[in-house]
Amino acid sequence: QVQLKESGGGLVQAGGSLRLSCAASGSAISRYAMGWFRQAPGKEREFVATISWSGGNTAYADSVKGRFTISRDNAKNMVYLQMNSLKPEDTAVYYCAADFRVVSSVVVTFDYEYDHWGQGTQVTVSS
Repeated sequence: QVQLKESGGGLVQAGGSLRLSCAASGSAISRYAMGWFRQAPGKEREFVATISWSGGNTAYADSVKGRFTISRDNAKNMVYLQMNSLKPEDTAVYYCAADFRVVSSVVVTFDYEYDHWGQGTQVTVSS
């Protein structure tokens, strides 16, 4: 059973950067596609970014493409989300998620496909 814990959230001014980390325990994530999702107050949870377990494939929501970068270090059981050029509309609770996959190149963009979730970390971007 994979347990996930996010960190790195906080308050930042518009245009600033943050790096979120997701630490996995209980199982190696080397065969898991990993994703980041976010949920703003009063809104549904939305997809942000995903990375295949090989690390070779990634996908991003249009709203973050070119500003956010997802990466992983399977040796450390860690996943990261580098967020640059942050905007007030990026304010949300950010969640890390894991989905076991047989195929190394698969990316997963739908939240219902993920089996394991972290508790979330708050990101607030001030204008």
